[in-house]
Amino acid sequence: MSITTERKAEVMTQFARTKGDTGSPEVQVAILSERINNLTEHFKTHAKDTHSRRGLIKLINTRRSLLDYLRKRDTGRYEAIIKTLGLRK
Repeated sequence: MSITTERKAEVMTQFARTKGDTGSPEVQVAILSERINNLTEHFKTHAKDTHSRRGLIKLINTRRSLLDYLRKRDTGRYEAIIKTLGLRK
């Protein structure tokens, strides 16, 4: 359900704004999206796993908050991350 260290490093390098960037909103949203996708796949086979579903809802809310922050601060970066991850529209 969680992502591997290697996959997390790949996501960080792909979305990092500078070398060694691990905390920018883009990186955080990308990692959360990866975890959300993994949990969504998990629920296809384990439909009654309600405890993990609560965790999924928390991840989605955290991602939404980060995206709202990014939209307020820099709409260009917001639109770029939305397009890259395919989250909207």
